[in-house]
Amino acid sequence: MTLVRRAVPEDAPEVLRLRQVMIDSVFEASSSTWHAASLPTVRAKLADSGGSFAAFVIDHPDRPGALAALVAGTVEYRIGRAGNPHGLVGYVFSVATDPDARHRGYARACMETLLDWFRERGVAQVDLNTSAEAEPLYAALGFVRKPDPSMRLTFQSA
Repeated sequence: MTLVRRAVPEDAPEVLRLRQVMIDSVFEASSSTWHAASLPTVRAKLADSGGSFAAFVIDHPDRPGALAALVAGTVEYRIGRAGNPHGLVGYVFSVATDPDARHRGYARACMETLLDWFRERGVAQVDLNTSAEAEPLYAALGFVRKPDPSMRLTFQSA
């Protein structure tokens, strides 16, 4: 079976590389100049094994030091409601597989591990955004489309 492991601080550059792969697959290819600024934060988050963030990875079988797949998620607290009285919500993001390692079940294996991590923390629901290409994977794992009245405000950097 595929070896999924929790990402560690030394994986941070590869985590950012695979995040860029995911971003570029959903949006137009974008700049990766943000990686240098993000690297210390990602390293710190990966070092905090008891925190609300986790990333699970699979090492690339053909490229030592590289990652083949990545799944990252967070646990957030929101005031409880019916169906989720404790208010714990998981959010999945940065599901990415290196282009030369696709169709081997890596994303599914990482997702299953992340979903187990959420369950262990008492998360009642898990949200994610998906591309049309990835939707069958999530549907097979039990995710369903929901009406989403989301809006976003982005603060501009000074």
